This record gives sequence, C-alpha cells and structure tokens, in this order.
Amino acid sequence: MKIGIIGLANSGKTTIFNALTGQELETSSYSLQKAEPNLGMVDVMDERVTKLSELYEPKKTIYASIEYIDFAGFSSEQNKNESIPSNILALAKTTDALIMVLRNFSNDFIDAGSDLSALEQIETLDSELIFADLIIAENRKEKIELSKKRGMKDAALLLEEKAIEKIIAHLGSDQPLRTLELDPNEEKAVRGFQFISQKPLLIILNSDEENYGKNEDVIAQLSDKYKVIEFAGNFEMELSRLPEDEAREFMKDMGITESARNLLTKLSYELLGYISFFTVGKDEVRAWTIEKGQNAVEAAGKIHSDLARGFIRAECFSYNDLLETGSEKILREKGLFRLEGKNYIVQDGDILSIRFSV
Repeated sequence: MKIGIIGLANSGKTTIFNALTGQELETSSYSLQKAEPNLGMVDVMDERVTKLSELYEPKKTIYASIEYIDFAGFSSEQNKNESIPSNILALAKTTDALIMVLRNFSNDFIDAGSDLSALEQIETLDSELIFADLIIAENRKEKIELSKKRGMKDAALLLEEKAIEKIIAHLGSDQPLRTLELDPNEEKAVRGFQFISQKPLLIILNSDEENYGKNEDVIAQLSDKYKVIEFAGNFEMELSRLPEDEAREFMKDMGITESARNLLTKLSYELLGYISFFTVGKDEVRAWTIEKGQNAVEAAGKIHSDLARGFIRAECFSYNDLLETGSEKILREKGLFRLEGKNYIVQDGDILSIRFSV
C-alpha cells in the first residue's frame, strides 16, 4: 500500500510523516519545484501476525507494510499556469490514496496559509490536482481526435472518448474526479491514467496541543464530504520518539487512546477497502493485503503470479478458528479446514495455502 501526504506549505505534513515513520526529518518549509519527496516504510503491526508467529515459530515474520510519501508543500499562491513537476506527478500517480493535511495551528514564524479555513485549504489543494488531471485528459482527448482522423473508430476508442469527455467536463467545473461516477466500462477504459484527483482521500486536521479536541464544528463540517481525523502533529511526532510506557502516559494525559500510526493504518485499510489474509508455516508467517471482495485466484496472484496461473484449490481456515482451537490438527477434526475454489471470496483473517500446478 502506498499513500501520498499532501498539504499547503507549513501545514505540518512532514511532522505527520515523522510521527508515522519514526524518522527525524527537518520540518522547515521547502519548495514544490525543487524538493524531492520524503519516503518511509511502516510495518502494519497486526497482532494477528504476532500471535501466528508465536504459534508457528517461523524463521521469518513479515508484516504488511505501508509506504508513505511526503510531497513538498503547495503554495497557497501557486501559479495556476504552472503544473506540478513531472517527477512529482509520476510518483503521485502511483499512490493508492492521498492524505491531505490541513493546518489548524498558529505559529509566530509562519504565516503561509494561516488565513485559510479548512475548506479553503482543501479547495486550494484540490485545484492543483484538478489542473494536473485536466492537462492529462485534454492531451488524451487530442490524441483520440487524431486517431479518429486517421480512421481509428473502434468501440474501445469511442468508449474511452466518452469517458474522457465526461472527465474534462467534470474537471472543468472545478470538481475533483473522486466526485464523478463513471460506469464500470468507462472506469476501466481510463484506469491507466491514474488521475490524482480520483484517488481516495483522507483528511488530517493538524492541530496544536492547545486546541486539540476542541474542533468538533470543523470536523463535523468536513465529515459531510470527507473521512477526517484530528491529530496533534507535533505531539504525535514527539510521542513516536518515546519509550512505549512513557508514550502511553502522555497519550492518557492528552486523551489520545491510540497512536497516530495505528489509527491511520486502520483508517487507510477502511478507506481503500483492504483486508488481510495470511500464509503460515515454519519458514515464514506473512500478512498479505488485498481488496475486499477479491477471490482466491486474485489472492494467490498477490503471493506469486505462478500460483494464480496454475491455481487448483486453496486450503483455507480462519485465524479466529485457529486461535480458538489452538492447532491445525484440531481444526481438521472439527471440520473447520476447507478446500475452496477459484471463485471463493477471501475473508479478512483467512489463512491460505495454495495448491497449484504449472
């Protein structure tokens, strides 16, 4: 899973990034046009993987992971005739979702964006994404028209043209593509363009310690359209550097029940509709991430393409059943060990072993 972090300059994006990844990057502002994004990989500390590892005692235990990308801040005065740099755009397109950090704190040394409300910050950031997507869509529209002039008018091209025209009209009305509904065929026709404003969005209201927990009205307003959560960014960054016992005490004082990292992981899975299945054995216990609703063959392909290509059956049992019975032997005796076909819809917490032949 790959998630991009965006926001206006000095919104506290890198502070949030540090809190999530445990890195200690400089949090001063830097220019979108010059700076390379910060990258950080974080293990998803799923207690189910931990318990499976205790049970099987494997040589390796591999948790699922999330890669966070901290993009340079946009200026609230960004030139609308100036597109997002190609290297930034290419990396942003590869993300599964975006986190938009909104500044909700004051700082005597920083004024950029301080006069913008939460909704105004969203509108400013969305305008950048919309502009970048509009360039892509209009360029594709020109190429489609050129192809038609050369005699190419097959059904696939006409379907793509219809979808692109809808996209251009929607973007032209200053609306991000996440609010546009395409039919399944249209969506498939343009999927390869990886439009940025189409990506699922999570809002982080980045507050200081003094006003954290006192922004119910703002959160309620944003929650009408967005999945939103409030963080005390600086506090969370400091918290990530403390021993676990000390961190727990400070969280209690602030009324924080769960760390930013754990909470954001859960919300990311929820936002994207992802679930986890597991593979187990003496060599390795491992968590795998797939989309909810994917079948056994798609899960097999996540492990290795050969497993999907030569899929025969999936040996399957659930984590909860294993935890309750304590062993695979008892699972089999109780009839809780199953053989599933290629159309079986994998459930969160399933433990799979793929039978295949290539």
